[in-house]
Amino acid sequence: MHIVVVGGGIAGASTAYHLARSGAKVTIVDSKAKGQATAAGAGIISPWLSKRVRVKPYFSLAKAGAIYYPELLEMLKEDGQDNVSYKQVGALYVSASKKRLDELEKLAYKQRVETPEIGEIKRLSAEEARVKFPPLREDMTALFLEGAARVDGRQLLQALLDAGEKHGVQYVQGEASLLHKGNKVIGVRVNEEIIEADTVVAAAGAWINTLLETINIKLPVEPQKGQIMHMHVDADTSNWPVILPKSSHYLLGFDDGKVVAGATREVGSGYDTKQTAAGMQEVLREALKVAPGLADEEVTEFRIGLRPAGPNPYPILGPVKDVDGLHLAAGFGPAGLNLAPFSGKLVAEVILGQTQGLDITPYLL
Repeated sequence: MHIVVVGGGIAGASTAYHLARSGAKVTIVDSKAKGQATAAGAGIISPWLSKRVRVKPYFSLAKAGAIYYPELLEMLKEDGQDNVSYKQVGALYVSASKKRLDELEKLAYKQRVETPEIGEIKRLSAEEARVKFPPLREDMTALFLEGAARVDGRQLLQALLDAGEKHGVQYVQGEASLLHKGNKVIGVRVNEEIIEADTVVAAAGAWINTLLETINIKLPVEPQKGQIMHMHVDADTSNWPVILPKSSHYLLGFDDGKVVAGATREVGSGYDTKQTAAGMQEVLREALKVAPGLADEEVTEFRIGLRPAGPNPYPILGPVKDVDGLHLAAGFGPAGLNLAPFSGKLVAEVILGQTQGLDITPYLL
């Protein structure tokens, strides 16, 4: 069985890796288009108190995705990849409002009944919170969740690609178009070459509908621009927790003094990847509102990513009804680094007939 995966972001790389690890012949085709979401993403793995907690298809997948990381890391380590930037550093849900933290704490204890991986739950005073993340505002109290983690999208992606190569995954750079006979997809054309396949996985991120045009399928997915700021702090930031205020913005630390602040959610952006004054202003404003102690730190980089966003917070996965030989891994939105590694495993299992674990039915097109 030969499977072509179109898209070399985290969803495509995870699908290819899991397929190849099970013995399948796999080729990844990726256009290397500017704005790939994975390349910009700083992954926050802490779904338990999400605003989408009541959306069952999202929350079931997000919980499973968070719990799957340790298993995935062990597999990658077996394949020689032990530097993926993943670390369980905990998360601080910060607020100056006692009422909001009371509500979050109640929800956290409820979630821990079914997902003990959430770890220790602890209320922190403003002083205790600043011990964990020193630049925080002085009146910001917090709820600490021990089980939360962070991961750098670029490092995880490279680990998956390198591990996949060890299992025989071939990588072709170029823009793919689908080939079909009637209602059956039979491969792709890339760089004027035809690559035949028993199955094609469409995992092209924000460019998914461009890929699917030739078979007259249009998904409810469009690019959503995100601008993310990187700073350098003269401190040991390797254990700084993820900071989650009430807004959709966030802060988190990585090794070597790196702090990341994000991110804009620019609906209707199309494929624009310009760094903009308004985007920079929004990210800076929201970061300094929560952590004014970062005001004098060096800004080292802005990254731009185009998220594949849709009306639902959960992706579209699995086989396409009435189209043989085509599977989808699409529409991960802003939660790709939480959802996509496990989703790639699910798609691979469906292709290989290993349907165990989480039911993929809610995510079908």
